[in-house]
Amino acid sequence: MSALSALAKRWTLPPSAEEQLTKKAPPTAAQSIKKWREFGGSSAKGKTLVWMRRASQVFFFFLFMFLLVRTEFRASFDEAGISPEAAAGVHLDQPVSVFLQTDPLVAVSTTLAGHSLYTGLVWAMIILVPTMLLGRFFCGWICPFGSLHQWISAVKPNVKGGKRIRRNHFQKYMRVKYYILVAMLVAAVFGTVQIGLLDPICIMVRSVGLAIIPAINAMTSWFFDAIAMTNVGFLQNVADWGHQARVDWITGKDPIVHGAWFVGFIFLGLLLTNRFITRFWCRGLCPLGAMLGVFSKYSIFGMRKDHEKCTGCNLCLIHCQAADEPQGGAQWHSTECHMCFNCESVCPEDVIHFEFFPKRSDVYADTDMTRRAMLTSAAAGAAFFPLSRITAEFKENFDDRLIRPPGSVIETDFLERCIKCGECMKVCPNNALHPASLQGGLEGLWSPVLIPRVGYCESTCTLCGEVCPTGAILPVTVDDRLGQNDHPLLRIGTAFYDRGRCLPWAMDTPCIVCEEWCPVSPKAIWVEEVTVTRRRQEGAEEIHLQRPHVEPDLCIGCGACEYSCPVADDPAVYVTAINETRNPDNVLLLRNADQTGGGY
Repeated sequence: MSALSALAKRWTLPPSAEEQLTKKAPPTAAQSIKKWREFGGSSAKGKTLVWMRRASQVFFFFLFMFLLVRTEFRASFDEAGISPEAAAGVHLDQPVSVFLQTDPLVAVSTTLAGHSLYTGLVWAMIILVPTMLLGRFFCGWICPFGSLHQWISAVKPNVKGGKRIRRNHFQKYMRVKYYILVAMLVAAVFGTVQIGLLDPICIMVRSVGLAIIPAINAMTSWFFDAIAMTNVGFLQNVADWGHQARVDWITGKDPIVHGAWFVGFIFLGLLLTNRFITRFWCRGLCPLGAMLGVFSKYSIFGMRKDHEKCTGCNLCLIHCQAADEPQGGAQWHSTECHMCFNCESVCPEDVIHFEFFPKRSDVYADTDMTRRAMLTSAAAGAAFFPLSRITAEFKENFDDRLIRPPGSVIETDFLERCIKCGECMKVCPNNALHPASLQGGLEGLWSPVLIPRVGYCESTCTLCGEVCPTGAILPVTVDDRLGQNDHPLLRIGTAFYDRGRCLPWAMDTPCIVCEEWCPVSPKAIWVEEVTVTRRRQEGAEEIHLQRPHVEPDLCIGCGACEYSCPVADDPAVYVTAINETRNPDNVLLLRNADQTGGGY
């Protein structure tokens, strides 16, 4: 009988031309948009939620930008004449690290690496717990990086119509973010935190704070300088107002950031992908979104569909941000949805509803990770740790210019906690901290490093430890920095002289700029009074010189001497990380322990 049925089915006549004409074809994208404009959608609740979501995005984006701009000491320690006693009270007025402290991925990864949860990161539960109940609301309502992607994708998108509908279906590449998450968390278990390279909040802080804001500052400064050069009274007033507005609204200094071009180009490249795929970063690469998707797998709030009402207009797909299959006749991918509510707002047939405890038959909560790919990602994360630690860059003192900020923990612990966010670099009042390239190996990429030739570490400043969200830089006091009131002296390095380039030593030319700039008391740089015979073309002459020396026991490694050295290109005095307080093994071995005094 089954054979006869199959034969009958095979020889069934095709539908007649009349039947084909009467069969309802799904509307095109243009017809769907026209229908939506005519009816304006049917869900008042959906429209309200969309406007609430938009308001939330604007609020949190500008809150983020405000806090980032305010991550800065708006005065000068020198110009303000701040004494060590007064500097002890210098703090930022706003909780500038709050977005990083509430980042669940930062909290989980640093906890796995360091085996302890830093106090400030407890606030991450504010995001994580509601996600388990309400889904990925953070992605659609709060995340400043996600909002920026959405706004850019909405401005005259290159992909429209049927192609946009096809790209807004769930795609296999969207699994990649889960594999990235697995690799990063496994690497964290082995003691290396690389999540800051791809965490969206870290990317936003690092890119905007170290590349975009300095670039905008430079362009506006050049623009108003050009206006001021016209010598037209009205325009000069405009230039004065513009410079003051730049200081008040953008930055009060002129930051120069080592490697900022690379950080900025990556940031702009990620934003550019939105011209082709809406929120491509959020869909396919974001590890925080992947983590929130996993935690939202069993959320009690979700989508219910009246499939029989769906006419296949695809308006929900056209406006979908996350490619989570909101259309009728398909299961909704709950782990991908950003809770933007666009689909409910635009549906003209009242098919889509968001509610608590939706039917599980409408929900597809799997992440679609294959076992083989997941194991490969885990193996990659596990392999990164030994491969990064056996390289020459991780050998102790491989790069003697790897000078960490004051308060930094020992290097192995530092790499377990630092998320490369750039907060310490942004807040540094003297532009002394910069993203590392390979001074500390691949594992230390974009972590903070002091470059004294660009800026020196202010001896009474403790702001970098104040803004660090993970405890890679611990809070310190001015007494710690200067070794006062029975506090041990906090060193980040030691200064040395290149006597072949130093003016008083090599060229018999008077110069004590370094000694004048030395901020500690008693000074770590002392001078030796000598009388020498200087040869000149017109003949020899005796001159009085002051030749500088460094007392290592007093030097804190701030780099003020290197910064101020008048010798061009390579300075005559330079700072290395040796003798740093954080590492008891990285000490000078130039004298026995029972010997004291002397200069080097």
